[in-house]
Amino acid sequence: MKTHPFTLQWQVTPAIHVREASPADAPALYHLINRDRAYLREWLPFVDMSQSAADTEAYLRYVSADGNTSDLVFVILYKEELAGLIGYKGIDRLNKKLEIGYWLAEPQQGKGIMRRSCQTLLRHAFDTLNMNRIELRVGVGNTRSSNIPQKLGFTLEGIQRQGSF
Repeated sequence: MKTHPFTLQWQVTPAIHVREASPADAPALYHLINRDRAYLREWLPFVDMSQSAADTEAYLRYVSADGNTSDLVFVILYKEELAGLIGYKGIDRLNKKLEIGYWLAEPQQGKGIMRRSCQTLLRHAFDTLNMNRIELRVGVGNTRSSNIPQKLGFTLEGIQRQGSF
């Protein structure tokens, strides 16, 4: 596990906070996944593999391990309640690029939580990590999620056919 003396965290708005995820978040995250399983399953292939809080904890241990340099995952808190996950995937420091992945609990959608959280991670990626290229990938037909890159000024470069099952 990471041993640095601080955890990355930001106050996005008075009601929205983003902080680095830890294995201690597993029970609350699994609760959200399990509660919203039917909704999340349509867009996120990992949902069916997440069958217990132990599965979620194993994932969080992997992404928070000292040797992991390609992923950085954050929990999103809305009014001090866990609302979803956002993170950097496939961090490529040599080519200065990464992808931002995210999901939000169904009851929290439509409040601007994810757009604002993405703005915070974008600023950090460009200003602190010195990234040159950032990708946001969303499921075709997922209008809630696909509105976010559009509102953030991203350019649609294409549709990746059969990118995930």
